[in-house]
Amino acid sequence: MNAPLAATALPAAPSREERSRRQAEVVAALAPLLPAHALLWQREDTVPYECDGLTAYRAMPLVVALPETETQVAAVLKACHRLAVPVVARGAGTGLSGGAMPHELGVTLSLAKFNKILKVDPVSRTAVVQSGVRNAAISEAAAPHGLYYAPDPSSKIACTIGGNVAENSGGMHCLKYGLTIHNVLRVRGYTVEGEPVEFGSEALDAPGLDLLSAVIGSEGMLAVTLEVTVKLVPKPLLARAILASFDDVRKAGNAVAALIGAGIIPAGLEMMDKPMTAAVEDFVHAGYDLDAHAILICESDGTPEEVEEEIARMVAVMEGAGATRFDISTSEAERLKFWSGRMNAFPASGRISPDYMCMDSTIPRKKLAEILTRITEMETKYGLRCCNVFHAGDGNLHPLILFDANDPDQLHRAELFGADILETSVMLGGTVTGEHGVGVEKLASMCVQFTPAEREQMLGLKRAFDAAGLLNPGKVIPTLHRCAEYGKMHVKKGLLPFPDLPRF
Repeated sequence: MNAPLAATALPAAPSREERSRRQAEVVAALAPLLPAHALLWQREDTVPYECDGLTAYRAMPLVVALPETETQVAAVLKACHRLAVPVVARGAGTGLSGGAMPHELGVTLSLAKFNKILKVDPVSRTAVVQSGVRNAAISEAAAPHGLYYAPDPSSKIACTIGGNVAENSGGMHCLKYGLTIHNVLRVRGYTVEGEPVEFGSEALDAPGLDLLSAVIGSEGMLAVTLEVTVKLVPKPLLARAILASFDDVRKAGNAVAALIGAGIIPAGLEMMDKPMTAAVEDFVHAGYDLDAHAILICESDGTPEEVEEEIARMVAVMEGAGATRFDISTSEAERLKFWSGRMNAFPASGRISPDYMCMDSTIPRKKLAEILTRITEMETKYGLRCCNVFHAGDGNLHPLILFDANDPDQLHRAELFGADILETSVMLGGTVTGEHGVGVEKLASMCVQFTPAEREQMLGLKRAFDAAGLLNPGKVIPTLHRCAEYGKMHVKKGLLPFPDLPRF
């Protein structure tokens, strides 16, 4: 077995002298390669890059590079590789797992200036876009052709397609239309050595090894993405949404399983519990039932005839599962109003708490009610509130733990609460992540889900692309040492995991 990459351990904080020396060396190497305004290293200029959407964890980048051309990207990567300087690629910084958190002795490579839509082809139903293009901008550009880009994360007005590729982002309509991996044909970019590389193809197949699915969701650890070819889908003739109220979260969870079990694949299927419903209703006034213990937002799209038939089937299934009230949209404006609360769940939570930690795990659909019950028990255990919103159709949870980051004890309890949710999800047959990635947030929980042999396979793939471990180091794959220190390693069938390892 090969030795794990040293760079996958989170780095110790460098001394001031070490940081100053390294910074001067890197700035001297990059200054000839970039315009003066595209190289930042003074603290007041680099503070905006100290974290992504996971604000609980921060680090100051050594240098921030903002290249404007592919030639500059390649030159920066070559220089960093020559100096053995870590590189963290960054898009809009909307990620929620710390995947774009800087390395304190590394370069943050901002791709914000790669924001052009290069081509929209209505015949092939594809678009070629640079990595810094916003998710929603693709659909806006395709709209005149009656097309749109289906994956729709809540942050779609701000998040970039390069970040979506890195995290394999989903959204509220991914149940029917798939995640990023199902909607991307080709990714083009550069290796850590600054060499051009391309994955996938605009054709049905690509020559050689098909590594596209390895790169999508790799969290910036394998290559730097600069250009993406995405699939576009026709805008449906009609879409209608149902708001279904339930007086018990178990009934709502069972309704989700019943819908899928009946062979119905809604365009969207989301769940919110009572605290979340109250928070978003106060924020957007969508007309939600505040007496319900859980609500489902269930959408059908297609031809008017298809929608009418599917709506009737969905109502019948949910009624049989115990729904107490139905509101069905009668106009596009009303449908968007129903969705407005779900789309604004995160900002609504920000109004009722100084900080929140948004978790992201996935469980079997039939376990939705059970995980909600467990989370309620955890609220008492950790003394913190939690609002729950789920991509219920595919079992992707987004519990929002409410806390005050200015209180170290609350932050610590929030971290324990989050880890408990992730590890309970694994115990129930799920995974520690759905669409937000692992980043730094879930490193320890990866020790629970994967064995040393499985993590070594992941490291083997990393080495094939980046032998020195310079791209986004300290993320995604924990070392064996870290897992041993964490003390919660892979458990199977209740047996003591890895009895030969020392316990700490």
